[in-house]
Amino acid sequence: MLVGFGPGGGTDNIARLYAVKLQEILNTPVIVENKPGASEVLAAQPVMAAAPDGYTLWLGTGSALAQGPGVRKDLPYDPLKNFTPVALVADGEAVLSVRPGVPAHSLGELIAYAKANPGKLNYGSAGVGAGNHLLAEYISLMTGISMVHVPYKSDVEVTRDAVAGNVDFALTTVAITRPFVTEGKLRALAVTGNQRLKTLPDVPSVAESGVPELRSMGSYTFFGLMGPTGLPPAVVQRLSDAINQIAAMPDVGQRMREGFMFEPTSSTPAGSRQYIERELTKWRELGKNLKVGN
Repeated sequence: MLVGFGPGGGTDNIARLYAVKLQEILNTPVIVENKPGASEVLAAQPVMAAAPDGYTLWLGTGSALAQGPGVRKDLPYDPLKNFTPVALVADGEAVLSVRPGVPAHSLGELIAYAKANPGKLNYGSAGVGAGNHLLAEYISLMTGISMVHVPYKSDVEVTRDAVAGNVDFALTTVAITRPFVTEGKLRALAVTGNQRLKTLPDVPSVAESGVPELRSMGSYTFFGLMGPTGLPPAVVQRLSDAINQIAAMPDVGQRMREGFMFEPTSSTPAGSRQYIERELTKWRELGKNLKVGN
């Protein structure tokens, strides 16, 4: 199972947890191989070239399966033409937060402040084309606000500089952001998705934040297990059934939610394809107007 990030990150953690369980269910060794870099392309390419036998898989993120392919023209693959969707493994949400000095206590107040002060607010991302860069530009596009993009190399760097007062607005993962929200060093305005998170029960979801233009934002990211194109239906179904079995395990649910702060999901192969297709279509349409070059 290939992963486009280094050891210890969220995607790697999920892959290793599921690999252990897959090995038990399938009675076959499952090894996680990290190939970080190039927006997950280095992990995707070996799977594209692999034999369609089910022994080489890629755990891709929404950034590589929908957001990136939707807005970029330089990726060497199409997530649906060059891969076989096996299962949706998990959803991941992010926290929309501001440094305490920003005069906004809700997402609606932030939008209103940004409209009244165009170009005054900045936001940090994990780099040009990263998921939080694209989502912040999506917010700007849908609400008509203007913010200055400050690219970093990781969510950790963004959060650190937001706490230091150098970044006004951050859109970063729950696992990284929650400790600073709890300590009062950042103010959480909303979480992505359609419902509140058990880990941040007092923070409204974007869908309930009172900003109608953003109700269809959806989750921050998702994790999809992909195989090579031409993977036999019987193999796809066997792998999908195993993933769904793992998602229903109480110990997996607890580890995913409390340890990794992701929500395990269940899906059919057809449902996985349809979901990725919808997300890809959405981001391709948005990509016609999104600013992703700086």
